[in-house]
Amino acid sequence: MTEVSDREPPRRRVPGPARPVRPGGRRQPGPGARPARRPGPPRPAAPRTIRLGSPRPRLRMIGLALTLVLAAFVVRLLQVQAVDAGTYSAKAEQNRYVVHTLPAERGGITDRNGVALATTVDSYDITADPTMFTREELKVGDGPEQAAALLAPILGQEQEDLVERLRPGNKELRYVRLARRQTPQVWNQIKDLKSALTTKAETDKSVVNALAGVFADPSSKRVYPGGDLAAGVLGWVGADGKGGGGLERQLDKTLAGEDGKIRYAQSGGRQVPTAGSTETPAVPGSDVELTIDRDIQWAAQDAISEQVEKSKADGGYVIVQDTATGEILAMANSPGFDPGDLAHADPNALGNAALQDAFEPGSTAKVMSMAAVLEEEAATPGTHITVPNRLKRGDRLFKDDIDHPTWYLTLNGVLAKSSNIGTIMATGELGKTQAEANKVLYSYLRKFGLGGYTGLGFPGETKGILAPPEQWSTSQQYTIPFGQGVSLNALQAASVYSTIANGGVRVEPTLVRGTKDADGRFAPSPEPDKRRVISEKTAKTLSKMLESVVDDEEGTGTKARIPAYRVAGKTGTANRVDPDTGKYRGYTSSFAGFAPSDKPRVTVYCAIQNATEGSYFGGQICGPIYKQVMEFALKTLQVPPTGAAPARLPVTFKP
Repeated sequence: MTEVSDREPPRRRVPGPARPVRPGGRRQPGPGARPARRPGPPRPAAPRTIRLGSPRPRLRMIGLALTLVLAAFVVRLLQVQAVDAGTYSAKAEQNRYVVHTLPAERGGITDRNGVALATTVDSYDITADPTMFTREELKVGDGPEQAAALLAPILGQEQEDLVERLRPGNKELRYVRLARRQTPQVWNQIKDLKSALTTKAETDKSVVNALAGVFADPSSKRVYPGGDLAAGVLGWVGADGKGGGGLERQLDKTLAGEDGKIRYAQSGGRQVPTAGSTETPAVPGSDVELTIDRDIQWAAQDAISEQVEKSKADGGYVIVQDTATGEILAMANSPGFDPGDLAHADPNALGNAALQDAFEPGSTAKVMSMAAVLEEEAATPGTHITVPNRLKRGDRLFKDDIDHPTWYLTLNGVLAKSSNIGTIMATGELGKTQAEANKVLYSYLRKFGLGGYTGLGFPGETKGILAPPEQWSTSQQYTIPFGQGVSLNALQAASVYSTIANGGVRVEPTLVRGTKDADGRFAPSPEPDKRRVISEKTAKTLSKMLESVVDDEEGTGTKARIPAYRVAGKTGTANRVDPDTGKYRGYTSSFAGFAPSDKPRVTVYCAIQNATEGSYFGGQICGPIYKQVMEFALKTLQVPPTGAAPARLPVTFKP
């Protein structure tokens, strides 16, 4: 069966007559032809096809590069965490952890009654970390300048100096001290300013906290409640926290204690509380209790300062000593200084002149000559001595302080009237020859403490000058008995009179009663050395003879009298050696004695150097000081009068 298609069979195209061709090669449209289409815009040329190369080589190169980079990281990581782990850990610890010293609190110094003479208060050392002021840290180039501008007016320092310390030559330096021992008020001012800058920097990105690298180490500051009171004894503490003079220097190890340390983690200059810390506590220094009585010290210092000013003198000193124990109750100097304000102190006034000045004592030394004469039984207080107006010895002609007719004096009178000639004549009886007499006198001077240190161990103390007798010049053989040609310090002179007052036994002077540690345990000072110099009988006889100097109208020390008390004393007026030229210029005026003379308790010694206005005689300008200080000391120590009448030994005799 044949399948019939529904499609219409294709028509055959019958060729028609040829169409004429237009000039130019185009055919002319024939009849029935469709009108020719107008030429449209030219079609854009088809884009050229670019064939990409294979990506595999490039991927291989990128993969290799990434592999090398990752390998470098892995190697570096292994180096940091395995090979050099210890080194980098140490560096991290160094940068993260800081160590600060914890200063030990310096022990205080008190008088014998526990009154503070030197004490310590809290203070701060202002410090900085220079690495925290760099451009990398603060994002500004003038960090040190900004910080210095803020700190200079607070610390009272030059801005340029602070900049130099905040930008040191050593770029790795992480600790500098900007100021020492500032008050808590100063640190609070810096801390408040630092906090304000931190708060402002959190809201204003243009503000930097230029004080972020400023810190404070707890420290301490030495203060002296009495100002210049006993400054020569106490000394001072230097900027480094160490004793710079006086007892502060001598007892520095005892007072200073031992510093501690604290180590903690920090970030941005602040301690990280959760990181932990290690601390070695500081050990406080021990307190030192002196033999000084603050009130007596004040009285002595006030009296000598007033007289030095009145006499327009170079200076002066007063020593007050307990005759039985050797304890020094006062040691005053004029001029003085304030150990808490050394910037305004006179450099020449620093130190303790009472122990550091060596001077010729003059007639106060005659008591040692008389002690030798009495002890050697060369004479008695009543021995008659005819004293001419002049006495030729060796190549010199000797005289007394005043011209006088021939005096007819007892040995007691020689001391009372302070006769140089009478003293030369009396000491000449100590030996068959002058050379022998010199040796005997020298031995007594040494036993009284001349030519040796007092035993205090005080910084800068002088032992004076006492040449061996074989070295004495022709004139020294005769001047040393009355106190010229030999030198001592003020404490040595006071100790001579304390020895006589103590029955002839010399007790080594002391300034320190004991120390008290941080636990409050008191350790008394060792007992002072004692040695007998003269017999008790000689000492009592000398005490009676010294009464004549003050009580008898013929005596030179009448201005030292104290109502109701028996007073023993001796005046002194010596030619003074000028320390600048080494030649004699001016006078050393002095007075020494003890009271009550029949039951001694207190010794007072006073000396004034180079008085230029008014009298320069020791009895005139030092006698009143002795009286003023002695009266105050007797009242302070509640020493009653003995009530006994003075001995009143004869001063003169009738030929």
